[in-house]
Amino acid sequence: MSNIKEVDVLVIGAGPAGSMAAREASKNGAKTLLIDKKAEIGTPKRCAEGIMDGVLEKVELEIEDRCIARHIDGAIIISPDGNRASFTSENLETPATGIVLERKVFDKHVAMDAIRAGSEVMLRTEATSMSRCDDGFIVSIKSFYDEYDTIKARIVIGADGPEGRISSWAGINTKVPLPEMESGAQYEMTNLNMINNKAIQFFFGSVAPGGYAWIFPKGYDTANVGLDISNVKTDKSAVECLDEFIKQCDQTCDGEIVELNVGGNPYCGVFDTIIDDNFMLVGDAAGCVSPITGGGIDTALESGMIAGRVAAKAINDNDCSKNKLQEYDDYIEENIAKKFRKYITLRDFLYDELDDDDFNAYVGALAKSNITTLSTKSLIKAMLKVSPRRLFKLRKLL
Repeated sequence: MSNIKEVDVLVIGAGPAGSMAAREASKNGAKTLLIDKKAEIGTPKRCAEGIMDGVLEKVELEIEDRCIARHIDGAIIISPDGNRASFTSENLETPATGIVLERKVFDKHVAMDAIRAGSEVMLRTEATSMSRCDDGFIVSIKSFYDEYDTIKARIVIGADGPEGRISSWAGINTKVPLPEMESGAQYEMTNLNMINNKAIQFFFGSVAPGGYAWIFPKGYDTANVGLDISNVKTDKSAVECLDEFIKQCDQTCDGEIVELNVGGNPYCGVFDTIIDDNFMLVGDAAGCVSPITGGGIDTALESGMIAGRVAAKAINDNDCSKNKLQEYDDYIEENIAKKFRKYITLRDFLYDELDDDDFNAYVGALAKSNITTLSTKSLIKAMLKVSPRRLFKLRKLL
């Protein structure tokens, strides 16, 4: 007979979204268990680790200085011909500042917040199957801990990332079409010669077919250097493209690699279905990833926070139906999904229609523009001066 552990809320995946969901569910009175198949929370990292100022305040998260690798001042966009459009405190009236996190520390910090709020955490615990029962789900697990092999939960929150399988067990289709699934590769590198070690850098064009390359500083000569590419636009792997970029870029060609991370990144926006009876998806598992940049820490934290609160409310009201969980779906639609659908228009324009000559022209225009506030709207307005007719389809984003 199975050894069953019963909880109100089971969160599968201890990334920022899952840990935030667990924190909020526990804080609001639900008996919550957070599980993760890894032995260490925060590894391996799967992103460039950057977030804008204001994100942590929005989700009521206080972090220690050791969670921050670098404070960031603005961004630099670099064209294939090497032209630069810089947007830093030197030329912006409204600063575009943020931080590059140390995810190995930050993710643990969020999980510890969940524990302090009352959550239980089980590492090296993998969900192997899931089936419905009268009042929730029965989840079979393979765990380092011998005490339990089954978890019964009234609500399951899937936070198992872009390549997770929890959604399919719940009968929800989150399969990403190949053209919208980017392949990513990133090195953490040192001994770099960055033109600005306090600004994040974006490189567009054939250096990263169907995507872009980046440098996110983590120290005076250390940075995350990576790229996302579309597998339908090149026969090369993401690592091959990244190696070529590093050799060709003056800032990175003398650098040394200290860490490698690879993985898929959905650029499709929020999935059509992210809830069902007794079930919610959060973070990357819900498609809360920017269709332009592939960034998702901010939306992971936000989606997890709302999901946890709604889950606790459902438990307290003894109603875990899809209708009760609709509050979470409505929030995501209004605050994340609607915005991301607009971004898809810009994504298709940038990654499907433009070649190196186009990027050279547009970045050249941005370099000469008088942009004082860095935003999607301000960038599009500056680009319109180059080709108003070609950019007509983007006017609805203004």
